Amino acid sequence: MNEHTTESAELATVHHLPTVDGGAIEGEFITEEEYQRLTSEKAKMMARYQGYRNDVVTVARVTKAVATHERTKTVGKALVRNAVYVGGGAKVLAVRAWESSTNARYERLMRGAELRGDMEALKEWDERAEAAKERRHSRRMDMLQAPGKVAKALAISVVAGIGFLLALGIVLAVANERISDVIAPLNAVIDAINWVVMVLTIAWGPIVLAAPWVAVIGLWHLGRKAGAAPGWLATSAESDVDVSIDETTIAAALSALRIPQITAYLKTGSPLQFLTPARVDGRGTHAVVRLPAGVTAEKVARRRGDLATGLHRLAKEVWPTTGSEAGILDLWVADKGALAEGAGEYPLLTDGVVDVFKGVPFGKTLRGNPINAPLLERNTICGGMPGQGKSSAARIIMAGAALDPTAELRIWVPDANFDFEVFKPRCTRYVMGAEDEKIAEILADLQDLHAEVQRRGELLIKYEIPAVTREYANKNVGLHPIFALLEEAHVAIQHPLHGKEISKLLVDIVRLGRKRAIHLIVSTQAPTKDSMPRDVTRNCSNGVAFAVGDHVANDALLGQGAYAAGHRATELIPGTDKGTAVVKGFTGERSEIVQVYFLDVSRDNDQVTPIIERSLAAMKSLPGTPAPAREIPVARDLLEDLDAVLGDVTVPAADVPALLAAHAPAWEPYKRLTGKGLREILAAQYGVKVPSTGNRWPVDPVTVREALAKQATADLDGDE
Repeated sequence: MNEHTTESAELATVHHLPTVDGGAIEGEFITEEEYQRLTSEKAKMMARYQGYRNDVVTVARVTKAVATHERTKTVGKALVRNAVYVGGGAKVLAVRAWESSTNARYERLMRGAELRGDMEALKEWDERAEAAKERRHSRRMDMLQAPGKVAKALAISVVAGIGFLLALGIVLAVANERISDVIAPLNAVIDAINWVVMVLTIAWGPIVLAAPWVAVIGLWHLGRKAGAAPGWLATSAESDVDVSIDETTIAAALSALRIPQITAYLKTGSPLQFLTPARVDGRGTHAVVRLPAGVTAEKVARRRGDLATGLHRLAKEVWPTTGSEAGILDLWVADKGALAEGAGEYPLLTDGVVDVFKGVPFGKTLRGNPINAPLLERNTICGGMPGQGKSSAARIIMAGAALDPTAELRIWVPDANFDFEVFKPRCTRYVMGAEDEKIAEILADLQDLHAEVQRRGELLIKYEIPAVTREYANKNVGLHPIFALLEEAHVAIQHPLHGKEISKLLVDIVRLGRKRAIHLIVSTQAPTKDSMPRDVTRNCSNGVAFAVGDHVANDALLGQGAYAAGHRATELIPGTDKGTAVVKGFTGERSEIVQVYFLDVSRDNDQVTPIIERSLAAMKSLPGTPAPAREIPVARDLLEDLDAVLGDVTVPAADVPALLAAHAPAWEPYKRLTGKGLREILAAQYGVKVPSTGNRWPVDPVTVREALAKQATADLDGDE
């Protein structure tokens, strides 16, 4: 390699001197080794810079995540809320101090009395305010003189105390013959004072340190109890604070209805007149208000839902009714959530008997008061949507009636269900099933009950009494109370063959049985004009309405015009208000909302069977009571009985019922069967048409036996 080549190689190993930003300084050259060293340091510096940048980004992201996390927000809100409680507690103390040093409290009470229109209370509070002002002035004057009096009293006390101690010392010195004992009591007191001062000196530091925290905790408690936190900081439990129901709240709610007469009246500055100031009544608040002229209580009751919003309540928790006059509003407002408490345990679950003339336990009103269902000289209609408690309510009434040993029970269920099977041992009549023959049995039993109504009318004439009393019910003369329940009544009433006659019998029984100690309960899902005769609904003085779908069903159960007057079972919520009903006829009120007792009949928790067993035991100790568990005749086959009573010749249809009654004297349907009724049954159920030959309608035994043979063949085919 020559000199020129070596110089070129050396030049190839030098570089421009790099700058920090990656450029180069013109004209400055460095060696390869120096270049590599500088490049390495630059790389390290860039790596450190990138690391710092990444760390900053990471810290920012973590900080943001922590700050926006739901738990951080919850904790933050909790800290702020508790801090606000402390401030709220301080405010409560300040308000109390202000009211104790001024007449603010009396002024507030005077405003409330003026709002109620209670002039006597206004005068009384005004007098009390003046007396309080005088007492406060006297206290202030006493406080000005207090320092001098305290100093004088303290000086007298000290001198008297020293004198007493010296006298005691002299007595001790004489007794002990030691002159030093003269000041011994005084020294003992001084030592005690020194000990107390020492203890206070030691404890003073912790007391001073703890005092602010104790004060803060006290203020926090006051603020939390007063609900001082704003709505956006309150928890779900704290945000649902109940509104105090008083005259001011009620007046504001009535004003919000925007009824012109009320609005105009309040604009004049005149207060509403509260005949009964708002006061606690059971599980709510009761008040009686005289409304302005031209406004009826019924008009307010029709807008119960709107009134409830002004009182911060559900519609079912507000019950406006008409007072002693059309313009007097009798208002009861439930405490928020009062419905959730329920009726509680049935009171006669384990012991006790019933006098049905005084009613039977039924449930509790919304106010929390037990309520009885009145039964004698009454009839009951019970209805509502499926699964809301109508059958349970009927079960409660029948369970109560069962506990009166003089009462007779009859139950008909034209459906296949288990709701009343446990009552069977206590019943003299019990039918369950929706088959045609079961409906026929129900018809026969209703015919028998109708005949009982007529027979008892003759007994009332005989004993010269207008209605059955407890005295005659106990005499075993056939006037014992009868309680008959037709469950799912619409099924029987709408039966294509027997429905019309069943409807007619029900109307007669509810009209006439009332004074004759016969109480009929009809229970239905659909109390419409097609499923329930209007004369039945009109003559049932007891109405029990669970949640219903419309005003038609509502008025059928609670009486015509009930919906318009604000007595609405339509406002009960299916499922949510299960077991809660609006009832009429139970009290002196137009309606009451009642939470009905519940008795379970499931196999795992049968609560009714022990009641029935207890009632049967009570009946055994009372002779002459109606026999329970009567052997109910087995349903008869009309064709077989006709085959037995008909000979070989035709018999006029009018003569056949007498033959059937003689053949089966215990079967009630035959006793009331007519020739026309026989022809209709043969045609409808068996396809046997009786001709009108000679207008005698002869029943041909051959035709009857042919129909009987076809029936037997059909039964055999069905068995196969």
